[in-house]
This record gives sequence, structure tokens and C-alpha cells, in this order.
Amino acid sequence: MSNHSLRMPAEWEKQEATWFSWPHNGEDWPDKFDPIPWVFTEIFRALTRHQKVKLLVKDAATKKSATSYCKRAGLDLKKIEMHIIPTDRGWMRDCGPIFVYAGKEKLQLDWRFTGWAKYKNHKLDDAVPACINAKNNLSGAEPMLKGKRVVLEGGSIDVNGKGTLITTEECLLSEKLQCRNPGFSRRDYETVFECYLGAGNVIWLGKGIVGDDTHGHVDDITRFVNANTVVTVVEPNKKDENHALLKDNVKRLKAARDQDGKQLNIVELPMPRPVVFEGQRLPASYANFLIANGVVLAPTFNDPMDRVALNILAECFPKHEIAPIHAVDLVWGLGTIHCMSQQEPA
Repeated sequence: MSNHSLRMPAEWEKQEATWFSWPHNGEDWPDKFDPIPWVFTEIFRALTRHQKVKLLVKDAATKKSATSYCKRAGLDLKKIEMHIIPTDRGWMRDCGPIFVYAGKEKLQLDWRFTGWAKYKNHKLDDAVPACINAKNNLSGAEPMLKGKRVVLEGGSIDVNGKGTLITTEECLLSEKLQCRNPGFSRRDYETVFECYLGAGNVIWLGKGIVGDDTHGHVDDITRFVNANTVVTVVEPNKKDENHALLKDNVKRLKAARDQDGKQLNIVELPMPRPVVFEGQRLPASYANFLIANGVVLAPTFNDPMDRVALNILAECFPKHEIAPIHAVDLVWGLGTIHCMSQQEPA
């Protein structure tokens, strides 16, 4: 297997399914867990009109409970494939496998997961890709550099499937706070991205949004919507903590080029007003949308900007249904729709 032939497809390319993990860790949504399973059923409702959902459940009792929720919500259970695989938290974007193509063959990359270099309870989540691989029966690989397995979370990158990848310095180049791969340089990451994801052109943004527990994931700020177009969140209010850092990211995007040396088309997405719970600002962002076959699931926050953001996404995806998902409760878990999902290409 020549690593240089690997390619991570863009999210809008044809998918077989979307992977999720049924919520069970109340610590992720303290005092607010009760509505969370129902948010999951709404996400599944929107998705299963278009494709299959593959769902991890931690044990037989959880499978029974998840089945009951889905039945009561009127979902088509034939479109939901459940797998008993134990998890710690189960944010699938970050602990799940990343699927790539080697020519026409689909492979599964098993990156090391360390709980965002922050949480100690991550060993079950780290084992998720190997468990999925045993069920999927795909060829797999553990990305390595300098003799070590590489730590990488799916939420820290976004690709256009043509050779360009976007990430942030805050997440990957931080040496002191939540350091993923101690001693890794910018060039080391670029080598990994080219070798395992087919992305030889890397665009480095600065910081992620305020309140982001992951320390700078790009899927809360900037996303490809086609091979040459990104949407990126902006905050016009100069008194808001996000204003300057998001302005800097726009500046970087304007200076960036794609794999063919062309400027990017940049579409600005608004931010909702700050979402605060128990004195904590949460990472509420319209950029945390999920692209699937024929549908884009977009988080909403009971905010006047919900409508504006949904209209912008509808213009970016004219052939897709735009499905709004109420995310005020969900974001108390410090992530929303994209964070909790991982697409499997066809």
C-alpha cells in the first residue's frame, strides 16, 4: 500500500452511512442530559431519509434503550444499524476512524485518540476504530511518524478532496496547552496530511472560537462547501471575544491558495449571540454543520441569525435539503452535529 496514493474524500462526496455513538455519559451534559437522546433521534430522522446511520451502543441495555427512543420517535429502524462497542464519551468525529480511498479501495485510518489531550477517560474511545474495523472488515492503517502513532481528531481538519486541507495552529501547534503530538512541527503535520490524506496543500488558520473545549477545532470556524469555496464564521461586534481571532482567520483565507494555486471563494457565516450556561460561554457556531447525501444538517440556537445562516447554507448547497437541528441543549456538551458524527464514504 503506497501511502501517497491515499485520498480523504470531501464530505459532500457520495456516502454509505454516517456513524454516531448513542449518548450515555451524563458528565458531558451535566443536569441537561434528558433531552439529548431526543436530539439524536431528530438528527437520525433527517439523515435516514437519505442514507443509513451506523450507531455504536455501549452494551445490550443501551441498545434496547436506543431502540426504544428511535421507535417512539417514529424512525425507520431498518435504516439504523446498531453495533455494540463500548465508549467513554463517543464523539465520533474525533475518536472514530477516518475513511480514505486507495484508488477505488476504501480504507480506514486508526489515529490515536487521547481525549483532546485533556481528559483521562479516553481508552475505550481510542479503541473505537479498531472495533469498527473488525465489523466493517476493511483494510486499515495506523498513521505513523517518527516511530509514533499520530494523534489526530477529525474535527481538527477539513478537506476539499482535491489536495487541500484546513486546520488551526491553536489546535495542532500548541506546545503547552492540550499538545497532541509533542515535538511535532508544522512540517511534520504537513507530511502526515500529504502521506495519509492526500492533502499536500495545507492552509493554517490561527485560533478556534471562544469556549471550544478542543482548543481550536476547525469544524467550528471554517468548512469547505465545494472544492474551491469555504464558509467561515465572522463576528462583527468588536467587543466580542471572537471578533479579532475570526477576522484574522478571514485575512489568512484571503491570502491562501488551493492546490492549483487559485484563490478561495470565501462566504461569511454569522455567529449566533453568545450562548451561556452556568456562567460558561459555549462553542455555538453555525459552521458545525454536517453534509450527507442530499441533506445538510445545521445547528440552530433560537437566535435571529439562525435564519440568515440557514439561507447562506441553502445557497451553498442548492441541491441539498437544509435540515435545522435545535442545538441549545446539545452545545452544553461543548460540541454539536459535526462533532458527534463521522461520515463513511460509499
